[in-house]
Amino acid sequence: MLRSPGKTAAATLLAAATALTLTACSSSTSHPATTPSSTPSASSSSSGSGATSTTGAPVGASQIVISNFAFSPTDLTVSAGQTVTVVNNDSTTHTLTATTGKAFDTGDLAPGKTATFTAPTTPGTYAYICTIHPFMHGTLTVK
Repeated sequence: MLRSPGKTAAATLLAAATALTLTACSSSTSHPATTPSSTPSASSSSSGSGATSTTGAPVGASQIVISNFAFSPTDLTVSAGQTVTVVNNDSTTHTLTATTGKAFDTGDLAPGKTATFTAPTTPGTYAYICTIHPFMHGTLTVK
């Protein structure tokens, strides 16, 4: 089978470009690895420093994030009187409200907004829900 001169030139050009690309990718020059910055994990003790993390939560404070109509984490353990930050990363308004008494309640929390509450000073287990979407629930354990 005979090839036309245009097809042969195109094939040669493609082979040369591929070789250059492979050579550039296999360069011996080392590049520093890029790693994502780590997000501070929630702590069960308050630092009292007044500093905030990258999420806006006070350092040493615990955090509950609302996303996809769920609380995360669903179960959180904190110290008595500790500050808890609630971040609404969802597309609609939610609440985080204790189901018994008035132990804590963020009120309506619009999308993209953050609220804080102080954990009860009495140790125990406190169930909570979103009063707008009662199928959303979790548990706050106070030590």
